[in-house]
Amino acid sequence: MNIENFIPINTLVTHYKVELTFFNNLSELGLVEIQTVEHIQYIHQDSIYEIEKMIRMHQELDVNIEGIDVVFNLLQKIDALQKELINVRNRLQLYEN
Repeated sequence: MNIENFIPINTLVTHYKVELTFFNNLSELGLVEIQTVEHIQYIHQDSIYEIEKMIRMHQELDVNIEGIDVVFNLLQKIDALQKELINVRNRLQLYEN
């Protein structure tokens, strides 16, 4: 596996000042995907934006891991509903014109 686009979790732990267990708990809940190569755990760089949101929730708002899971599941549902609403509006415009 090419690890060019991956960041070692140890680097993230040091940079964001969080425990390694934080990332392991996020992975157990399916919120992040951890890849292991030669006994080193990595996270894809595309996940950083979401991880930063999770860390801010945890550190600044004191939201626990389960709360983060609930928030992100609700945000995904909102996003799906917004996309569905856009599709319905587009279809409705076809009939109005």
